[in-house]
Amino acid sequence: MSGTHEYDPSEAHAYPDSRVNDVLDFLRGDDEITTLLEAQNVNPVVRKGYNDHGTKHIEIVRNRALRLYDLLKAGDVEFNGAADEGLDEADEPVIIALAATLHDIGHIVHRDDHSYYSIPLAADLLDRILPEFYDTANAVRVKAEVLHAILCHHTEETPLTTEAGVVRVADGLDMERGRSRIPYERGGRGINTLSSQAIEQVTLQDGDDTPVLVEITMRNAAGVYQVDNLLKEKLHDSRLERHIKIVALNTSGDENQLVERIEL
Repeated sequence: MSGTHEYDPSEAHAYPDSRVNDVLDFLRGDDEITTLLEAQNVNPVVRKGYNDHGTKHIEIVRNRALRLYDLLKAGDVEFNGAADEGLDEADEPVIIALAATLHDIGHIVHRDDHSYYSIPLAADLLDRILPEFYDTANAVRVKAEVLHAILCHHTEETPLTTEAGVVRVADGLDMERGRSRIPYERGGRGINTLSSQAIEQVTLQDGDDTPVLVEITMRNAAGVYQVDNLLKEKLHDSRLERHIKIVALNTSGDENQLVERIEL
């Protein structure tokens, strides 16, 4: 898997991947889910002028979540969500993939408090999706873990599982400039838009002293807001703080630049 945001089901991973690959095929081919991911962008982007929360955002968050999970598993980080429910290791990436896919669907109701609206909407979808892959008892257990991870992508709720922490941090890792293209082109100049415009690239790779090194390049100091406010808040209480090192570099080349490097 590359360091950016691509997930290749044919590559070797540090976890059993056949089950999650089947689930991903189902999600990509489901008309209702596809339409929901498009519709959930209307309130945040069209009506409120925020950054992207639609199909592309979900693709990036889901693939980065699986990339993050892969690196953590390779680094022998323990996951407790599926295990606490008596589920298999193969269910860990399923929980992560489903939660990453459905975490923002509450936006179809309203941008404000969207994570809480996502819960009943996702619950209905999971009641349809999970019987395709699980018996009744295990479907209930997977559903519980997915809903927990969806709720906890919101920083007001504390993740109780490592799987939920992965989804939470992955959500914060979608910060590159393409995410704010639409509000920026429409004249939006708020801090979320401008700071996102400053981020050139985010990569995830093996770290030297942590399982994961996140490298962020930004073209000016406005990107500090994305790193030191939004991403830092997502990482806090995620259960992953000691497993992830984040380095942000200002590559503008301006000799008078205020920020050259940030480490979290």
